[in-house]
Amino acid sequence: MSSPGAVASTDVDSALGDLQAHLNLIFARTRSLWKESAARVHPELQVAGYKLLTFIDRAGTANAHELADRFEMDKSVISRQVRMLEELALLESRPDERDGRLRVLTVTAGAGAALAEVRREYGSRLQAVIDELTPEEIRAASKVFRLLAEV
Repeated sequence: MSSPGAVASTDVDSALGDLQAHLNLIFARTRSLWKESAARVHPELQVAGYKLLTFIDRAGTANAHELADRFEMDKSVISRQVRMLEELALLESRPDERDGRLRVLTVTAGAGAALAEVRREYGSRLQAVIDELTPEEIRAASKVFRLLAEV
């Protein structure tokens, strides 16, 4: 006969296994969405460039140092990605007015419009899922994601 503590431990282990499996599915789906979204913005846009582009779009402007810090990437990788984004006409750069050694990066109008469309579509899909949840469930999910982000 098993003790109540053993049953509770088995339940927790099972629940953690389910959580990990679902997180793996979310991460895999996220990678697929990044790839699909990048292709919608430009057929030659790679996922790494898409991530940089979306960050710059949300921030308004950025420079290579900020991107390297934010994404924990080597500056040479950032430079190659920025160059590719400029070649694809998705990104513009200009000298920083305060520090001429730096380049200020901004998303082009066309890229901004494509990113906005991708966000609108994904937002609608996400809203359809959220509409299925109660406010309590949304708060509980938010708490779980917050705690996981702190791990």
